[in-house]
Amino acid sequence: MKLRSISIALAATTCLSSAALSDSLTRVATVPLGAEITGLYLQGGDLFFNIQHPADDLPTAFAKATIGVVSNANFDGGESPVPAGDDKHIVKTSLGEYQILVQEGDFESVGVIAGKGGVIRTSNDPDFNGFIPTGENEGYLFTNWEDTPGGMSRVKLTRADDGKWSTDSRKSSMVDFSGVGGTWINCFGTVSPWVTPLTSEELYFDNTSDWNNPEYKEISDVLDLAKYKGSYPNPYDYGFIVEIKDPAGRAAPVKHKAMGRYSHENTVVMPDQKTAYLSDDGTGVVFFKFVADRAGDLSSGTLYAAKASQMGEPGADPATTGFQISWIELAHGSNDEIASWVSDYDGISQDNFKAGETSYISDEEIAAWARGEAADNRVAFLETRKAAAAKGATAEFRKMEGVNINLKGAANGTAPFMYMAMSEVAKTMADDKGDIQLTENKCGVVYRMKLDSNYNVHAMVPAIAGGPYDKNDAANSCATSGISNPDNILVLENGDVIIGEDTGNHENNALWILKASAS
Repeated sequence: MKLRSISIALAATTCLSSAALSDSLTRVATVPLGAEITGLYLQGGDLFFNIQHPADDLPTAFAKATIGVVSNANFDGGESPVPAGDDKHIVKTSLGEYQILVQEGDFESVGVIAGKGGVIRTSNDPDFNGFIPTGENEGYLFTNWEDTPGGMSRVKLTRADDGKWSTDSRKSSMVDFSGVGGTWINCFGTVSPWVTPLTSEELYFDNTSDWNNPEYKEISDVLDLAKYKGSYPNPYDYGFIVEIKDPAGRAAPVKHKAMGRYSHENTVVMPDQKTAYLSDDGTGVVFFKFVADRAGDLSSGTLYAAKASQMGEPGADPATTGFQISWIELAHGSNDEIASWVSDYDGISQDNFKAGETSYISDEEIAAWARGEAADNRVAFLETRKAAAAKGATAEFRKMEGVNINLKGAANGTAPFMYMAMSEVAKTMADDKGDIQLTENKCGVVYRMKLDSNYNVHAMVPAIAGGPYDKNDAANSCATSGISNPDNILVLENGDVIIGEDTGNHENNALWILKASAS
């Protein structure tokens, strides 16, 4: 069934143009029980996507985490139905045939997280995909593995004339992150305009003070990282965008500390090769913008945080209520300068922990920085979310997921919008405090943002919302006729948007196409 999103009501509520008119939504794939859809990436006409953490007792080949592709994807292939019976155990899609490329553990390397302490685990959580061509019909597919420590595989692929892809195990391996101390939960990502993968460290560690607290409930993640690294890690080495330089050669990771430290879902760089937008996943989080000093170089620049002004009364419906966006400058910095501040916290371990104190940057230091009393700007880049809130930015977004554009479409005007998935509108977005005071939507919203001629964003409006929600429907609490907990976002050159789900509110997660009129 196709749905119509809010149109005239939305335009009236947000006082914006009619760009959101005539949208429609079509389900084009479902994945097996227990799995979410990640890794949306379009190479030519071939759509890559992953089956993340499927149920491991499925009676099919999909009982393992899977990286796959639909060659010559037919985006006009019609609806893929809600699966029933045995179809709940497989990939079903109207786009074409889904080809399994690799699965967790293949080649004794894919998804295998290992460091100085040996193999820590084999991950079943593939996320971002990015294809780097090395010639006609060949290249490397980079895939994030969303674990702690994090990982990224690089698999050599070749495409035959009939659209079938083949892998080369001899030229496939995991990216070596040991030179940057490892990574923490490599989540979604993008490929830069200069064709390098940008992987995101999703640092679910809201209070750095607990990093060396032996009683902290999630301290095992830090200990796994210590096992990988061979020593107790410095928290300020994690939570960044990581660029893979020379991806077809030595595949050298560089952490861009100038883009801020928080729970990165992903970043997307605009056609000017300087402006980047960054999403922050969690509860009470911030929307960020970074403007590099030089095109094609993310090593230094100025970091900004969004201030949102709700365009509707308190308690308004998130399906029809958007936000005006202004930007608060946090600081200018460079990777090298910030690295020198990070080194001040090397060598700290659990032996240094004292209850009621912190071994790291304190809230008092953050407040002093916001008042202009700090000796340097380390707070802005090492405690970025708290720094943004202290400067008056909106730190209320909930489950901010993928943010993306179509690079060609944004440059040539066929797709002049950026989209962001908000997995759900709840908690800090649905209370009676602060800048955002909406009603709850447990099924989520995808927001649209118009890019001006300089790739700036001034407003965020809902393009499509999920629901209704029925807590008594255990299998499908969110209506199967619409999105539920959107995550990965892919924008096509014609302006259409592909949306992947990460939900427990649909029995089988779905892939959708949102047809968008840019009139």
